[in-house]
Amino acid sequence: MSIPRSLRVIRIVCAATFVASIAGLIISSIAGNNAGWVITIGLIAVAAAVILMIASLVGSTLRNPEFSDARAEEVERIVTRLVASGADENEIRDLVRASVQLGKGL
Repeated sequence: MSIPRSLRVIRIVCAATFVASIAGLIISSIAGNNAGWVITIGLIAVAAAVILMIASLVGSTLRNPEFSDARAEEVERIVTRLVASGADENEIRDLVRASVQLGKGL
């Protein structure tokens, strides 16, 4: 699965922001424990986390496959042919159901 370039850039920028935020928190804490700086840097890290979550959610390439009538008709023709040649229809339909679940990752 290929990750879009824009999502990759957003992830890299967010990761860099996280690392810089940790360093900023440490430095501001050592330099005088100024609460304003610490809160500001913490909020920047939180904003980067929220942006990363939203970008990952929106940029997801995993999509539900659309239903294909042509494929469904082809499967039905195969089932009909197998039943006509003597196979048990219930077993064939169970096999088709299991195959669909396997394809969906269930």
